[in-house]
Amino acid sequence: MRSMFLASAACSALALGAAAQAGTMHPELGARLAGMGEHGVVNLQVKSHDLCWTFELATKGVTGASIRDSAGMLVARLGSSYRAKGCAMVSAKAIAMIDERPRAYAVWVDTKGHPGDLRGPLAPGMVHA
Repeated sequence: MRSMFLASAACSALALGAAAQAGTMHPELGARLAGMGEHGVVNLQVKSHDLCWTFELATKGVTGASIRDSAGMLVARLGSSYRAKGCAMVSAKAIAMIDERPRAYAVWVDTKGHPGDLRGPLAPGMVHA
């Protein structure tokens, strides 16, 4: 009887923890991008294991985009090649890391001449141009 009570209490605690975590997730993130004399914005939406994005850039020759930590280490690629709008499957670990401390990560945009020189830190919420 005692083990059933403990098991029930553990399940309840897990359910409450999951509900609390779901309430604190940032389903929308954004970043103002700057560098090379260029400016733009990107808005991200977290959908389960997918990370969807919409870039507003005037920059030409964009080849790719990614999310990186403060040391420049790759955390997630935003597609295999650049698209202004799209979605990509990202590991649950990467999404959890980004969601836990969005300001610790930045979006880097690569161009033919300047890989990663157009970038900006993530922040909770949508960003407007």
